Amino acid sequence: MKTFLSLTTLAALLCSLSAFAQTKRYAVVEFSANFMREAPEYEAELGDQSLMGTVVEIVGEDSYWRKIVSPEPYTAWVNDMGLVEMSEEEIRDYIAAPKYICTAEYSHVFTSPDLKSQRISDLVEGNLLRVWNVADRIGSRKISRRIGSGSGKFLSVLLPSGKTGYVPASDLEQFDKWASTRNPSFDNIRSTAFRFLGVPYMWGGTSVKAVDCSGLVRTVWFLNGLLLPRNASQQARIGNEVDFHPDYSIDEKSPEFQSEMLRRISYLKPGDLLFFGRRASEGVKERISHVAIYLGEGKYIHSSEVVRISSLLPNDRDYSRAFVRARRVLGLQDASKGIVSISKSPYYFPER
Repeated sequence: MKTFLSLTTLAALLCSLSAFAQTKRYAVVEFSANFMREAPEYEAELGDQSLMGTVVEIVGEDSYWRKIVSPEPYTAWVNDMGLVEMSEEEIRDYIAAPKYICTAEYSHVFTSPDLKSQRISDLVEGNLLRVWNVADRIGSRKISRRIGSGSGKFLSVLLPSGKTGYVPASDLEQFDKWASTRNPSFDNIRSTAFRFLGVPYMWGGTSVKAVDCSGLVRTVWFLNGLLLPRNASQQARIGNEVDFHPDYSIDEKSPEFQSEMLRRISYLKPGDLLFFGRRASEGVKERISHVAIYLGEGKYIHSSEVVRISSLLPNDRDYSRAFVRARRVLGLQDASKGIVSISKSPYYFPER
């Protein structure tokens, strides 16, 4: 004898399955810089890095690997040891919780308020940690207790996993205050970028440990309170186009081309993003494969072998890829140009 579901039961079941299918999985990054790979295996290409305290969405799994989407957004695989999975309610609470941001290039979390105590984790600039002694902040909005004295002052913190520890107070700032006081001027962009000089190039790197070209750009802007897309080809579509298109029909080794570049360079402003790769030609599409930050006077800073300074001028050029285009991004945040303030991102602060 066959058993048939009633229409009411079937509708309820379908509704339940639909709700289940729509349930999203979230996690918070636990490692200081979590490697995001293009496939669920250690031999796979490194595509990106996500920093401690970053909220990500889990969209797949394979054994102990989790496929995540980061705020950039960027989709790749990470080992589950570097994530702390949370429910949607826990994620909301996490995002709303008071936090610190690490503002030192490198730091550590210690088991006790003592630099000689055991280390729990390393930290890099941009890592987020919850405030442990939240009660010390209520009312007066003061940060949690500074334990110790003089140069030995510490702040108590919570890692995403719930582990507790202590970080030198000089290495942290209140995250909400930090985000609201960012001033992404060219001077601040340049100052941040110069701190990366000499940092080695690594494909997929987006931390002070190692960066690729677009990772440098994204990290410099992040540390100045703005979120940019991850890859150079994506960054080449944000902001506004700059009318900087030298006449490449002129012999690039000639004095005339040098003069042409000097004239065209006046169209650029410090802080513009410069893109390199393959120029479009008949039957050939443009291809963006490198990005740099323009500094003025023909100079730019970029990650190539190491983070270094190069020149657009033909007689002073030490980088061989062809210049393709320039984009202006400074001053265009939150204007539907692909540049978002961290303070307005739902990944970092509660939606208002």
